[in-house]
Amino acid sequence: MWALNDQTILKDSVDAYNKDHPDAKITLSLYANDDYKQKLRVAFGANQAPDIFFSWGGGALNDYVEAGKVDALTQANADTDRFTPSVMQSATFDGKVYGVPANGLAPVVLYYNKKVLADAGVEPPKTYDDLLTAVKKLKAKDVVPLSLAANSKWPTLMYLEYLLDREGGSQVFTDIASGDAAKWKDPSVTEANQRLQDLAKAGAFGDNASSVSYDQGASTALLYTGKAGMTLMGTWEYANIAKAAPDFLKSGDLGYTAFPSLPDGAGEANSIVGNPSNFLSLNSSTKNKSAALTYFKDYVLDDSQVDAYLAAGSVPPVKGLESKLAAVTSSTDKEWLTFVYDLVQNAPGFQLSWDQALPSDQADPLLTNTDKSFLREISPAEFGTNMSKAGS
Repeated sequence: MWALNDQTILKDSVDAYNKDHPDAKITLSLYANDDYKQKLRVAFGANQAPDIFFSWGGGALNDYVEAGKVDALTQANADTDRFTPSVMQSATFDGKVYGVPANGLAPVVLYYNKKVLADAGVEPPKTYDDLLTAVKKLKAKDVVPLSLAANSKWPTLMYLEYLLDREGGSQVFTDIASGDAAKWKDPSVTEANQRLQDLAKAGAFGDNASSVSYDQGASTALLYTGKAGMTLMGTWEYANIAKAAPDFLKSGDLGYTAFPSLPDGAGEANSIVGNPSNFLSLNSSTKNKSAALTYFKDYVLDDSQVDAYLAAGSVPPVKGLESKLAAVTSSTDKEWLTFVYDLVQNAPGFQLSWDQALPSDQADPLLTNTDKSFLREISPAEFGTNMSKAGS
């Protein structure tokens, strides 16, 4: 089994399986994020891929499915019905399931500093117009309205993902991810880029966003030190804030909400984007299918795994967590975990991050063109033209 080296709770599930199955142990190899996708591609190309492999679902997983490299999973052999339906979309192709979720839900949410917003007379924005108003008021207070690590590019993509989902509905990108590159020229894609550029032009991201890198933690630090009002990021940021600024968390000044709605758009206000989960899939050429399926069915996100993720501030994508959430002792954590759980349970759609949903050869052009659009180096329409060429 191959996975990423930050998956410590997942590793515990392998240890538990190995303790119970000393004659059919899983050998787990962990890799750095940056090298992993390439390593997996090379391994599959050389017919040396692992029996079980970790992925983000979406287009990259579907590439392997279409090549006949992955076995379908069922309720009977992997207990697939216990997982959150919107999450399973990212590992379901032509009606068949090709992966089981392996870790916590990671929708993208809008975090905010309650004190900073209150000092500027700003309510957490419910609509895009509210967001524009908040930007003006926060800017007038010499506060960065939306801290953004634009140097890393993928945080900027989160805005574009939500703006398109709200503007054109989820089907536009679903069609793109299914291979319809012409849909990049859809008017809603152009309009989403226009809105991103409007935010940048209005000073929403401050003056230095392009010099801020996510890995340094600087964009989040602006939030908890009171120098920024809001930031858009995945739910993993809660744990990062808890570690970097525990006093800020204890103060009750951290707020969070769904991305604002677009009342005139075609999208649904409670749809979400982000990383539904990572997935574990089964190599179709494995000689250890029975053992792998036992691991999937009885050890992946079992009761002890669910407890471990909740204790780490992460909500696993399994149904019926209400009683476990009610038993969380920390009121701060309980509020957060319940917010994330409800957000996902009530979402009609959970769009996988575009750079994960698209085939790997389109991810780099996507990030490059997103950055160019953010910097207003290309027009909103040029973004769609460039991406349609990259996807053709």
